Amino acid sequence: MLSLIGAGIGLRAAIGKAIVFDHEQQKSPKYRIDNKNIQSEIKRFQSALDRTQRKLQHNQKNLSDNAQALIDVHLLILKDPMISQQPIQSIKNYSYNAEWALEIQAEKLAARFSNIKDSYLRSKKNDVQQVFDRILNELRTETDARPTNEEKNFLNCIVVTNDLMPADVVTLHDRGVTAFVTRLGGPISHTSILARSLGIPAVVGLHHAIKYIKTGDFLAVDGHTGTVLVNPDHVLLVKFQQRQSKQLQREKELATLRDLPSITRDGYLVDLHANIELREDIDALERFGGDNVGLYRTEFLFMNREEPPDEKEQYETYKKVIKSIGGQITIRTLDLGADKQVDGGRADGATKVNPALGLRAIRLCLSEPNLFKPQLRAILRASVYGHCRIMIPMLSSLSEIQQILDIVQEVKRDLTRAGLKFDTNVPIGGMIEVPAAAISADLFAKQLDFLSIGTNDLIQYTLAVDRIDDEVNYLYDPLHPSVLRLIHNVIRAGHDAGIPVSMCGEMAGDSNYTRLLLGLGLLEFSMAPPHLFEIKERVRTSHRATLMSQVWEILDCSNPTQARMIIDKLNAQTIEK
Repeated sequence: MLSLIGAGIGLRAAIGKAIVFDHEQQKSPKYRIDNKNIQSEIKRFQSALDRTQRKLQHNQKNLSDNAQALIDVHLLILKDPMISQQPIQSIKNYSYNAEWALEIQAEKLAARFSNIKDSYLRSKKNDVQQVFDRILNELRTETDARPTNEEKNFLNCIVVTNDLMPADVVTLHDRGVTAFVTRLGGPISHTSILARSLGIPAVVGLHHAIKYIKTGDFLAVDGHTGTVLVNPDHVLLVKFQQRQSKQLQREKELATLRDLPSITRDGYLVDLHANIELREDIDALERFGGDNVGLYRTEFLFMNREEPPDEKEQYETYKKVIKSIGGQITIRTLDLGADKQVDGGRADGATKVNPALGLRAIRLCLSEPNLFKPQLRAILRASVYGHCRIMIPMLSSLSEIQQILDIVQEVKRDLTRAGLKFDTNVPIGGMIEVPAAAISADLFAKQLDFLSIGTNDLIQYTLAVDRIDDEVNYLYDPLHPSVLRLIHNVIRAGHDAGIPVSMCGEMAGDSNYTRLLLGLGLLEFSMAPPHLFEIKERVRTSHRATLMSQVWEILDCSNPTQARMIIDKLNAQTIEK
C-alpha cells in the first residue's frame, strides 16, 4: 500500500480503479516496410482513421452539449490534411510503418506550434495530441473488439493523468468518472473550480502520480485532505469507507437547511448566491435551494469551437438560463485568457508569455468590439425574461468603465432603433480582482451599480503567484495581510457608496472564512452550489455584531499564521447571543 499527498479538490472521497493516461511513456513500434506492403500499410492507417471517426461519432450521442462540442473539434482535427494525409506521404516516401509516420507528424506539429499559421491548430495543441493518441491506439489494437481508454465508460473509475483542461473535466463527468488525479495543476485553477462545481473529488499537483500508479490499481481518493491511497489493505479500506459514510451523513444533515433562511443569530439576512456555468449547475442550484446566481460564467459557450457563438445563439442560451432561474442572475461578460484559452475567442490566437497579465477578459472585449457587442446585445435582449445584472471582469481603470458604459449605451440605442425589447435599467457592475481596482474601489463604486470581489485573481495578482503553477501556489494565501486589507477596502467602499458588494471567488465558498468575511461586513456570498448548505450553517450559527468587533485584531496581524490562529478561535466559538 502506498499513500500519496497532493492538493485536494472538493469535500468528497471516492474509491475506484485507476485508468492512467501517460502519453509521454507510450512507445510505438518503428520499422521500415517492404515496397510491396506500402499500399496495405496505407490502408491500415486509413482504417485506423475510419475507426477513430466512427467511435468518436458513437461516443458523441450520449454526451452533454458541451462535451459534444469537444468531440466536434476532434472530428474536425481528424479530417485535417496535416493529420489525415501527411503520414501517408511518409509511408510512401520513406517506407515508415503507420505508427512511426504518425508520430513523426505529431513531433513536427508540436515543434511548429508557436509559428504555425493555422490559429485553430496552434491554440488546440492538447486536442491535437489527443486525436493523435486515438489514432495510435487504433493502430496498436487493430480491432474494434478492444475499446481504448478514451472510449470506456468511466463509471467507478479514477482517471490519473498529467493534466486536464476544463473541457476534459466536462467530458469525464459526462462519462461517469468517479474522481481524477493529476500530476500538475493547482487548487484554484479553472479546472479545479469546475471539478468542485460538478462534485467530482480530485487531487491535483501530485507530482509522482503517474510514476507510482498504474492502470488497474485500486485507489481511494480523498478530495478534502488531498490523500490518495494506492491499493489500500482491507483495514485502511474499511476506514476510508467509514469516512465516506460520515461524509454522506454530513451531507444529509446539511440538506435539512435547504428551506431555512440564511440569517445570523442577531438577525442579519445574508444573501447566498451560486456560481454557475454548465447546465448541471442549474440543476444543482435547485437541489441546494438556491434562488439567485451571483456569477454566470459565459466562457463555456465559446469553448471547443472554431468560431465564437453569434448573437442569436447567445441570446437563446441566456434567455433559457434566465427563465430557469427564479431570482436574480449576474451574467459576467466574456472572461477569456490565462487558464481559459479557447478557439471561439481571440482572432489571432497567439500564445502569450504571461496570458494572465495580457489581453484577456474586458481588455480583449474592448479591443475586439465585434466579440463584445454581440454578447451585450444578447444579454440585454434576454434581460426581459427575469432579473438580470451584467458584470464586467478584470477592470483596472476608470477609463475602461467609461468605455464600457459608452458601448452599452450604443448597443441600447441600436436595439431601440431595431424595435427589440430589453430591460433599460439593467445594473452594470464590476468584478474587483485587480489590486488597482481594489485600492481605488471608492472611485469605481461611484461609477458602477454593484461590486463583486473575485478573490481567485485578486490574491494571484496581489501576491504575484500563478495560481495554476503548482511550484509556487503554496504562496497563494487568502489571509495575507495585503489581501485582507484589499478585501476590507472594497467592502467598505461599496457600503459608503450605498451599492451592493458580493464575493464570488473560491474564498466565499470556504466555511473557514465565512465568519471572517461577515466580520468584515460582507453580506452577499456567491459560490459553487455544493457549498451553499455548509456556508448557510456557518451563517446561522454566527453573531455578526460580535464578529465585526473581533476582526480588527485580524486586520492588525502581520502574517497569515497569526490571522489563521484567530480565525480558528472564531470558528470554534458557539455563539448563542
